[in-house]
Amino acid sequence: MILHICANEGDKLKNREEERLLIKIARMYYEEGMTQGAIAKELGIYRTTIGRMLKKAREKGIVTITIRGDSADRIFDLEYQLEKTFQLKEAIIVPSERDHSPEEKKKAIGRAGADLLKRIVRDHDVVGFAWGSTLAGMVGQFSDIKQRRADFVPLVGGPGTMDSKYHVNTIVYNVANAFGGTTHFIDAAAIVEKKETRDDIMRSHYFRKILDLWRNLTIAVVGIGAPISSSNMIWTGFFGDMEIQELNRLGAIGEICSRYFDREGNLLHPEVNERTVAIELDRLKNLKYSIGMAESVEKVPSIIGAMKGRYINVLISNEETAEAILNS
Repeated sequence: MILHICANEGDKLKNREEERLLIKIARMYYEEGMTQGAIAKELGIYRTTIGRMLKKAREKGIVTITIRGDSADRIFDLEYQLEKTFQLKEAIIVPSERDHSPEEKKKAIGRAGADLLKRIVRDHDVVGFAWGSTLAGMVGQFSDIKQRRADFVPLVGGPGTMDSKYHVNTIVYNVANAFGGTTHFIDAAAIVEKKETRDDIMRSHYFRKILDLWRNLTIAVVGIGAPISSSNMIWTGFFGDMEIQELNRLGAIGEICSRYFDREGNLLHPEVNERTVAIELDRLKNLKYSIGMAESVEKVPSIIGAMKGRYINVLISNEETAEAILNS
């Protein structure tokens, strides 16, 4: 940030003494780093008056502030545009490196997610996670971390045939261990065969603790699933052609925690919902932090739908994906 204090602009002021005082106060505050209270004491002026005069110095052009960066300017601009366009609390965009493999891209986003959690997790927080390769990129990325008396819990049951390192319980265990927090698990699949099975699980004694944690959730960290297709191997063992056809007919564009929404963020209610062991997405809307971690141009419609539906208020992605979102 570069600060310019321009006495020439003060010629526009009618009162020369006021001009001199405005310049003096601006130099003391911006260049010498004095607090408003210290300036007030030294000049014998009320502190509230100092605040008003600093504001007037900016309005009159005596003080101009220019924010400058370096090669990161483009990234900062993307973050700012995403935050304003989709009313996000925060957007965190990592640079896209052409020579990076898909796994390296996910690791970069995972590192950004780990850094954010290190900054925001506090004692007594309840931190919930979904599953997937992007979230798994956080594992092993925590260092110099302050221990927290927090609870860490899955927000959805386990995936189908996905590698165990991407399993929600694996992610929860590793992140909780890094923080020294309390780990909770869900011993069930994300989608079961029958509604009655799902109801039995949700009513079980052990699941009462999970439901209580969901009610007190403060931070959610979720992946954002791409549009449904029969080639999506994540869902092998869960979906047949009929389920996929129904989701496509309803206009499903993406999912969070095995809950589906369309491109405008409207929740869908396919039959499979009745067999899903997962938090309801409406619970994510009013959290302190609901963090979506996702990248790839393929997922752009899904990410936009998630932001429009207010299921996330923080997005962590990469430069390539951010540009595609803003250009869509």
